[in-house]
Amino acid sequence: MKNIAIIGAGISGLYIANLLSQNSNYKITIYEKNSSVNLEKGYGIQLSVNSIKLLNQINFQKISVKDKFHPHKLDFYSLKNNKKICDLDISMFNSTDRKYTTLQRSTLINFLKDGLHENIIYYNKKVIKINEEAENKEVSFEDGLSVKCDYLIISDGTFSKTKSLIANKETKPKYFNSIALRATIDQDALKGINPDNISLFLGSNLHSVLYPVNSKGQFNFITIFRKKLSTKELSDYSLFENKDFAASIMSEISKQVPTETINNLKSIKCFPIFVSSDVNEPKNKDTFIIGDAFFALPPTFAQGASQSIEVAHELYKNLENEKTQFNSERIKRVRMINMKSKLNYFAFHLSNPLIIWIRNLIMQKLVKNEKFINSYLGKIYKD
Repeated sequence: MKNIAIIGAGISGLYIANLLSQNSNYKITIYEKNSSVNLEKGYGIQLSVNSIKLLNQINFQKISVKDKFHPHKLDFYSLKNNKKICDLDISMFNSTDRKYTTLQRSTLINFLKDGLHENIIYYNKKVIKINEEAENKEVSFEDGLSVKCDYLIISDGTFSKTKSLIANKETKPKYFNSIALRATIDQDALKGINPDNISLFLGSNLHSVLYPVNSKGQFNFITIFRKKLSTKELSDYSLFENKDFAASIMSEISKQVPTETINNLKSIKCFPIFVSSDVNEPKNKDTFIIGDAFFALPPTFAQGASQSIEVAHELYKNLENEKTQFNSERIKRVRMINMKSKLNYFAFHLSNPLIIWIRNLIMQKLVKNEKFINSYLGKIYKD
């Protein structure tokens, strides 16, 4: 029997644990640094069909229809005049059992957590040392616990400390010169949009996204805008919990986002966006990195959760086939999605009126071009 230690109980760690638990040849333990799994409600995520196919392998389709939503289109609007620019049919990639899905993050986490035995997850376990020299890797924790494992899977997020330990150097993500503000809003407070779709509002150096997270009229709201921060500001993460800082961010956003929307936002939080510069591959063949620790993408293709699931699934397949390395195609794929995410970010944040006018004309043509859609989206969604 192979002992597998998973560091981090996020989406990728919980998902691969569900897959591995189907095989009695594995003994799985998840070590989570926090005192519980993050089940904060209101935080929405999008799952494209490429990840729904993989989630269905652990019965994701059984989640109640009232706790998830299947948007039909992506509607693009101009924040300047609140007029619709065009729409993109994202349901064209759907099938009977695989549909583009939006839901609360807590719904997905609860589903993944409920699929595991209670004693699999150990909380308050902060990794301080990893010894990879012995035949069985040894992981030491701050509370004095030390465990040995055959395979070590690192899935402790964008700011992975465990990744730095195995690399023997600090592997920091890069600030994306952007801040995200997220909140919830009820459908009753929304005017002029189609509640069956995802609404994307393009502004100057800013864009906002609205989408339903269930069938109860609850929507996720997120605004991403360009903002440079000093090294001092970035090092003080408590800044983003500061009410005055949040108020200043709201003031900036309210210059473009309608007042009616701003006044109806609830559970508001803001945070800086960090991304990976490149893929870091472990030197030890039995150590693996997945999820945001593997690669943190810009959020402008809504592929963060889907790619966490994809990478975890690929590792599972490799372990089942007794392969111990990700293939080069996986790295190429992540780099391709990263490039498209950055292209979206550029297109969504234009400020020159003439260039915006040209962009809108191009978008109106491209969303109706089936060949382009199959190339730009299909290469991701159909994988």
